[in-house]
Amino acid sequence: MCMEDIGSFKCEMVAHFRMSDLGAHSYYLGIEVRQGKEELTLGQSAYASKLLERSGMTECKPCVTPMEEQLKLMKASTAVKVDATRYQSIIGGLCYLVHTRPNIAFTVGYVSRFMEDPREDHWATVKRLLCYVKGTLD
Repeated sequence: MCMEDIGSFKCEMVAHFRMSDLGAHSYYLGIEVRQGKEELTLGQSAYASKLLERSGMTECKPCVTPMEEQLKLMKASTAVKVDATRYQSIIGGLCYLVHTRPNIAFTVGYVSRFMEDPREDHWATVKRLLCYVKGTLD
């Protein structure tokens, strides 16, 4: 599509709708948009950093995997309960982060199973996931 076609389309839209041209997107709903000549890249490094800050994990040591291999968590855990509201808030943030980070989708889905009654072992897995996020911000 050439610039003339884009300009023509914009003029046609202005004739029918009240709108303004804000130019190229750079940030939208927590998603960073980088437009190159041949590519469009979406990322959420700023959002991920805020999520780490909100969870108190900004100083954590980065991990290379999002979850321990062959980890088995259970709803009927006997570990100490953790703050369910905080757990749910962090999981919600991680769910939003999955939009640009499909590599964490399985782990986020797994730990979200325990949002009703989160325990310390569930929270430890979330913390490891956050360490992975820290190590893969960019």
